[in-house]
Order: sequence, then structure tokens, then C-alpha cells
Amino acid sequence: MNSFHYRLDFDIPGNLDILGGITAGVFFLSILFVLAVAVFSIVIMWRIFEKAGEHGWAAIIPFYQNYVLFKITWGQGWLFLLLFLPIINIVTCIITMIKLAKAFNKDGAFAVGLIFLNIIFLAILAFGEARYSGVKSL
Repeated sequence: MNSFHYRLDFDIPGNLDILGGITAGVFFLSILFVLAVAVFSIVIMWRIFEKAGEHGWAAIIPFYQNYVLFKITWGQGWLFLLLFLPIINIVTCIITMIKLAKAFNKDGAFAVGLIFLNIIFLAILAFGEARYSGVKSL
């Protein structure tokens, strides 16, 4: 009688242990990077809100942050509800960045920077010499 014996060997080679460690390290560094960018974004918005005469702590509260940003740029905070409408939200975000640049007396090139390199140009607004001059029409 023939009997078949199969041996399942699940011994993990040493190289996979190293790859697992590298993967965990990259994951951990990625999490740290995302957290650092999030904290930096909060600091930036805090400074922009304070420059505009609003409460800086509004940068911490998600929907209220958008309300205050729209209050600074559009003059009416409730317009942030447009962000919930598909397609319209993209146009609204672009117009908001243009209006934010104008509210801080910046030109169209700066508005393009706010649209495409958002965090960099927001940092320039927050830590630069820009002064809030109020809501401007397009």
C-alpha cells in the first residue's frame, strides 16, 4: 500500500524577517510624516485665522475650520456647504484660493500657487508679511 506523506515546511528564511522589519520601519516613518504635516497644517491655518482677526483654535475643528475660511474669503461662512456638492466643490475650492490670495493683497500668480502648491503658499501667507485686508470680490 502506497501512502503519500507530504511535509509542509513553513520555515521563514532570514531575508523575509529583514523585509518585514524594513516594511514596519517605512510604515512607522510614513505615519510620523503624515502626523507632522497635519500638525504643520493646523499651525498654518491657526496663524492665517489670527491674521484675519478670527480665533486661531478654529483650525482644530474640521467643519468649523471651513466655515471660518469661507467667512474670511467669501464673507459668508455658510457657503462652505458648497463643498458637499460634487464638481461644484472643485470650482468652489479654486475660487476660494483666489479669494484668499486677494484677501491678503496677493496677485494671481500667488493664487495659482495656492491652488497647486497649497501647503507651501499657505505657509508663506501664515509666516510672511502678508496682511489681511478683508473680503474682496473677484
